[in-house]
Amino acid sequence: MRRGPGDDHIPAMDLDFTEDELRRYSRHILLAEVGATGQARLRQARVLVVGAGGLGSPLALYLGAAGIGTLGLVDHDVLELSNLQRQVAHDTSRLGRNKAESVAQTLAALNPEVRLEVHPRRMDAEAARELIPRYDVVCDGTDNFATRFLLGDACHLLGRPLVSAAVLRFEGQLSVFRGHEGPPHPCHRCLHPEPPPEGLVPTCSEAGVLGAVVGVMGTLQATEVLKLLLGIGEGLSGRLLLWDALDARFRTVKLKRDPACPLCGEHATIRDLSAHEHAAPAACAV
Repeated sequence: MRRGPGDDHIPAMDLDFTEDELRRYSRHILLAEVGATGQARLRQARVLVVGAGGLGSPLALYLGAAGIGTLGLVDHDVLELSNLQRQVAHDTSRLGRNKAESVAQTLAALNPEVRLEVHPRRMDAEAARELIPRYDVVCDGTDNFATRFLLGDACHLLGRPLVSAAVLRFEGQLSVFRGHEGPPHPCHRCLHPEPPPEGLVPTCSEAGVLGAVVGVMGTLQATEVLKLLLGIGEGLSGRLLLWDALDARFRTVKLKRDPACPLCGEHATIRDLSAHEHAAPAACAV
């Protein structure tokens, strides 16, 4: 089994499962690629989910069901009726509640074995510096370029892999960024060196999105997180997965590390998060 991203600070595997844990995770343990050792690795992992909305809902649900030991949930926003078309970890009775707290309530009922760390706050530069080092993997389920670029820069500078998905209308994309590990892994800015001009790319609240498309992409995110933690399969670092739901077609394009990248290139100019210090507040989740 290949080493996962948290191996350097995870202690020896504790394979002492309770009877309930053995029953709960039996279908994982039956998999030769997972087994008891892999399930123990998941139990010791710490994953941060930024955005408790459309992507964060299936992402957090499947990570919690899989037995991730600690899940951090970040979202400052409150639940609105228009969210429920796709943000399936919530329900109508929780309208007006903080989304991170709402998802935590659902997860606690789904799997009480998971430790939940709820952060009902904006993901700004201060939060990034404070929270990201506490976790092994960071997941981007946000809906704006300001937060996406903050997470891309912060994860690279703080040495954490970023699993990032995006959706709009009937399309989705997904990749894993591990540029902090060095070549050949690209970083987020190798794909997008700079944010697009304001207003050029609409948000889901402006252009719409098919709810089930968000569910598929969030579930694919969860799959990439599990593969990364278990050290199995071929991850998406260096590749961008694109899905067109109307054409029922997936395709993958290669991403190369850019020698001129301002974040991970030979003459990188981005060395801290100072450019994000005074960014305008933005909505968090899809």
